[in-house]
Amino acid sequence: MNSTIEIRVDDLSGDATRALITAHLHGMHDSSPPESVHALDLDGLRHPAVTFWSAWIDGRLAGIGALKRLDAERGELKSMRVDDRFRGTGVGRALLRHIIDVARERGMASLWLETGSTDEFLPAQRLYESEGFVQCGPFEDYVLDPYSIFLTRAL
Repeated sequence: MNSTIEIRVDDLSGDATRALITAHLHGMHDSSPPESVHALDLDGLRHPAVTFWSAWIDGRLAGIGALKRLDAERGELKSMRVDDRFRGTGVGRALLRHIIDVARERGMASLWLETGSTDEFLPAQRLYESEGFVQCGPFEDYVLDPYSIFLTRAL
């Protein structure tokens, strides 16, 4: 992809952003039973502990991602999603690296995430593992679940 990816903090008010969040939530519910869906809705993404970003290419929304502060030293990746039109273009990797950099700047020592375990989530799993995340057990309020895998990375 030759176009520049612009990543910016997003206030969740734009139609394109809200539509991609809705698509993300629908996708999670299509892939997992309700009790195994841990994606945040708009209210969850507005929580003061969450920073939400959107990635844009040539004025079009290409992806979203968020960082939730768990405590002084740990953060959780949330709502990572690339618009289908931009899959395979490096948007997900750019968002992930951006969030890792911000987490470091904020003094976090580690990042954590939950993602799906089914085939639909294999590209995401490969991305996270290629950026240094390793599988771990459940963290915070998560529990073992056949539809979830948990990953962490030291910063």
